[in-house]
Amino acid sequence: MIDARQGIGMTSRRTRDRLVQRLIDQGIQNGAVLEQIRNVPRHLFVDEALASRAYEDTALPIGLGQTISQPYVVARMTEALLDGFEGETVLEIGTGCGYQTAVLSPLVKKVYTVERIPELLRKTKQRLRDLDIYNVQFKPGDGWEGWPKYGPYDGIIVTAAPSELPEKLLQQLAPGGRLVIPVGPPGIQDLVKITKRNDHFEQVSLGAVSFVPLVKGK
Repeated sequence: MIDARQGIGMTSRRTRDRLVQRLIDQGIQNGAVLEQIRNVPRHLFVDEALASRAYEDTALPIGLGQTISQPYVVARMTEALLDGFEGETVLEIGTGCGYQTAVLSPLVKKVYTVERIPELLRKTKQRLRDLDIYNVQFKPGDGWEGWPKYGPYDGIIVTAAPSELPEKLLQQLAPGGRLVIPVGPPGIQDLVKITKRNDHFEQVSLGAVSFVPLVKGK
C-alpha cells in the first residue's frame, strides 16, 4: 500500500527535490528548514483537485477565503524566525490549513497557534494528528489579541497581514524574542522581523509579500 504522505507522480520525492532546489536558488540556506519543506506532504494540505500543483512554488486557495502560503515564503519566514533562535516556544497567528505549523513544529519545542475560523481549525487539528504532530496547542480566537496565557514567547510568526503592528503581539514577546510578520494593506505589504531588546525593538525588512488580511474579532 502506498503511504499517502509520500505521494506519487506530481507529488513524488523527485518533485519535492525540485522545489527545494528552487528555494536554494532563491537564497534559502537553513538546512533543517529545507528538509522540512522536502518532507512535509504539502499535497495533503490542499484539495485533492489541486494536489498536482502542491509542489509548485505558489500560494493556492484552501477555501473560506484563505490560502496556503507559497513554499518560499514559508521557508523565508521560518528561516528568519529560527536564525539565532535559542528559545523553546513559538506563537503562530493564523493556523490556516496547518502547513506553516507542520514545517515549524519539529524545529521548536512547542507551538501555540491561533485561528479565527473554527471550521478550518477543526480540519487542521485532525490533519496534524494524522501526521503525528503533537507539540502544537490550538485556540480559536482573534489573532490581534495573541494568546497571553502561555506568553511571553521566544518567537511569534504571523501568517496574515495586519494594517499595522498589533501592540498586544509585541507585548507577548520574551526578551530577545523575535516577531516575523507581514504588515500593510493588500498590494504593499512588507515582511518584517522585529527583535525585542531590553528597552527597544529592532526592525528589519525582509521584502515584499502578499497575504490575506489579519481580520480583527472572532
